[in-house]
Amino acid sequence: MLLKIGIAGTGRMGAAIAARLLGLGREVAVWNRTADRTRPLAEAGASVAASPAELATSVDIVITILTDAAAIESVYAGAGGLLAGGLGGKLVVEMSTVRPETEETLATRVRAKGGAMVDCPVGGSVGPAKEGKLFGFVGGDADDVARARPVLEQLCRRVEHVGPVGAGARMKLAINLPLLVYWEAFAEALALIAPLGLEPARVIDILADTSGGPNVLKTRGAALAAAMGGTAPASVSVDIETMRKDLRTMVEEAAAAGLTLPVTARALDCYDAVAQAGEGGRDITAFATRALSRSGYSRP
Repeated sequence: MLLKIGIAGTGRMGAAIAARLLGLGREVAVWNRTADRTRPLAEAGASVAASPAELATSVDIVITILTDAAAIESVYAGAGGLLAGGLGGKLVVEMSTVRPETEETLATRVRAKGGAMVDCPVGGSVGPAKEGKLFGFVGGDADDVARARPVLEQLCRRVEHVGPVGAGARMKLAINLPLLVYWEAFAEALALIAPLGLEPARVIDILADTSGGPNVLKTRGAALAAAMGGTAPASVSVDIETMRKDLRTMVEEAAAAGLTLPVTARALDCYDAVAQAGEGGRDITAFATRALSRSGYSRP
């Protein structure tokens, strides 16, 4: 028998995950603070819960993918929150990108209600989520991970069990770090070559074919070239503000462990400057345009 899956939080990623599961014939229930955002999923066949507690009571597995630790606290422990629902014997899959201690504390609270929890933040954005091509980093007990795996394998091209609860969060911060720092490095590289006046698509093609060109230049090359040419994407895949939040979380986690991340901290300063300029809601591909505007780049 297929298990009913509940998704609390239908922002860009939560909605994409719900759409993926519905497309596979899964029975899905959803809840979102702003009810209007559940309407497209309801039209696609999802049932809509009136509260997180109602969602928890009506499903077998609960997936949450929320903005930050404050949102987790509100959705789980607020009035009508998930912890007030019937979690006994049920599995929670927490996918938010937060500090490991947030997941560890939450797992203890879920267990106190008779449930089990794994943390599984994912690598990938809206497109891969809709196609089941995310990369899942799972933390939790082996038996709980085994329970979650059939669902995770429908969402992810690869699932890695990396340790106890909290390990998934730690791994997600680590894999995001080089990419988020790269966006600033990429912007600086564009500033250096701006005087050459090369066509954006050609710049991307050249950089992607070098030892310093990450996979993102291949997967998002067309969108990057369009952004460099002044055309914003039709929809936001992941916004600059979210990436800024993740960088801040990395720096905070390092500080708590007595570590310093000097390059990451400097990159965060650069993201802060973009957000303070009112551009935090733009797609991450727009980050490159900072370099173009500050360097006086002129498109051929």
